[in-house]
Amino acid sequence: MNHRAIINSHMQALIDGFYHSLDAACEQINARNGSTVCKGTMSRRLNGDFGWPVEDVIALEDGAGRYPVTRRMANRLTDKERAAACIYEASGAASKEAGEAVSAALRAAQSADAGHTAGAIREAEEGMQALSDLRDSLTAHVQPIKRGAA
Repeated sequence: MNHRAIINSHMQALIDGFYHSLDAACEQINARNGSTVCKGTMSRRLNGDFGWPVEDVIALEDGAGRYPVTRRMANRLTDKERAAACIYEASGAASKEAGEAVSAALRAAQSADAGHTAGAIREAEEGMQALSDLRDSLTAHVQPIKRGAA
């Protein structure tokens, strides 16, 4: 898989679809980064002669409000690596789902309605899944201890 060619095609589509010219793309990069990228450099990047600096990709994606290269890079992560990057998100989801489960359980305890009990079971399952996702996020961050290494 030629990553440079794929990134170049994403950048070409971004430039053609949003900026409509290399001049406009250069202006965006230069304004955002305080650099002096010229049309010739952009052309050589798109031809595959040069790679794309991350700060220039960010400048163009942010300016367009589209993130094809960022999305492609994020998709390279495994599910476990994505989970590790989202401990805060996983913590929030676990807190929300666990709270909903407790609330539903208390409602079921005070009700004779079987529907409340079924809802509480459903909420408890969602809470357990969210807590399991949080555990996966946390364990993905744990580095194994290497014994005997100096």
